[in-house]
Amino acid sequence: MFMPVQNQVFSNARLFTATDESVIEAAAIWIADGRILFAGPGDQLPPTPTDTEVSDLDGRFVMPGMTETHAHLSFADASPFAIGQTPVEQATITAVNNARLMLQSGFTSAVSFGSTYCIDVALRDAINQGQIVGPRLLAAGRDLGATASNIDSGGGLSQIADGPWELRKAVREQRKLRVDVVKIFIDGEAINPINPPGELCFTNQEVEAIVDEAHRRRLKVACHARSAAAVKQAVRAGVDYVGHANYLDDEAVELLAANKDELFVGPAIAWEVQYLAQCESLGVSRQVVRQQGYEREIEATVESVRKLRAAQVRLVVGGDYGISIAPHGTYAKDLQYFVELFGMTAAQALICATRNGGLAVDQSGRSGTLETGSVADLVIVSGDPIEDIKVLQDHSKLRVIKGGQEINA
Repeated sequence: MFMPVQNQVFSNARLFTATDESVIEAAAIWIADGRILFAGPGDQLPPTPTDTEVSDLDGRFVMPGMTETHAHLSFADASPFAIGQTPVEQATITAVNNARLMLQSGFTSAVSFGSTYCIDVALRDAINQGQIVGPRLLAAGRDLGATASNIDSGGGLSQIADGPWELRKAVREQRKLRVDVVKIFIDGEAINPINPPGELCFTNQEVEAIVDEAHRRRLKVACHARSAAAVKQAVRAGVDYVGHANYLDDEAVELLAANKDELFVGPAIAWEVQYLAQCESLGVSRQVVRQQGYEREIEATVESVRKLRAAQVRLVVGGDYGISIAPHGTYAKDLQYFVELFGMTAAQALICATRNGGLAVDQSGRSGTLETGSVADLVIVSGDPIEDIKVLQDHSKLRVIKGGQEINA
């Protein structure tokens, strides 16, 4: 599964450390024992052991491994109207294959945003034990929602509970299953007439109970929150990851900015963009999609991201990949959206995918950058993402190293 990389130097690289937006020419990276010992100008490389293996990269671009912060590895690339309906046996096999594919896509870490049948816990353990190939994974269980929430549709994806004490019990049940992340649905989706965006499915007391119980158990909380009301409820309760945040008023932005050191926001816009582009493949006309409000949702998200960037809120990539219109393996399209829709430079988008994503997984700062002491997760690119961010979508141009070990294609 892996090719060992021990005490190795990569020379003659174009290095993007993600500590800032610059690229270092003629750089060198020294890896030993799964860590970065040096990353910087080649002429500043310290003396290395005589048995060091040196690889000349001939000017190739080197960057940190990326983090998919809205991962659904157990999703089977099915219709978005059939999420959670895949039998557990098939979903498990799918998740194993998707874990390898995510790593091969240059994403060396991931935050689960919900898992059918709690598969991600077993997946995480198998990855950590070297039984299967995959990214470093913070595992979630089933999505936690209230009665009549967007997730109250049966199948293998949902866990439904009502009232503060029943929700505390649900969190405790997920802790018993050894999740890292509790995923909750605070509001809904435009395609769901029972729980559209802006209709809160929890009370303040319920969300506060979930977050308090999770944090007491040293778990993170991720939430689906599209509306300003949902985002405000989430932030006031102390959630760790806010997914979507499409419709933000000034108060919501101010709350996010005041708590920007404690949370991460992922616009997760792939669903809206691809639903609008490919709706007819799902049997839905573009007129219906417009009536549902998805064009307005994209426009609102662009404006919300503009405000979040101005407020220096940490943005991360990840967008509900794992459905037919946004399949696994296309995760790097998020960086294209960050550039083309949100107006970021390629370097700014890369920082969202690397440094910010690394901090979302590990607040110690050991992941997501290439500097002394960092985990040796890196991607060697035959191309220049600064010039063309779309090159990261071509897996044949990526050479992925996780923890100092190279991944076989």
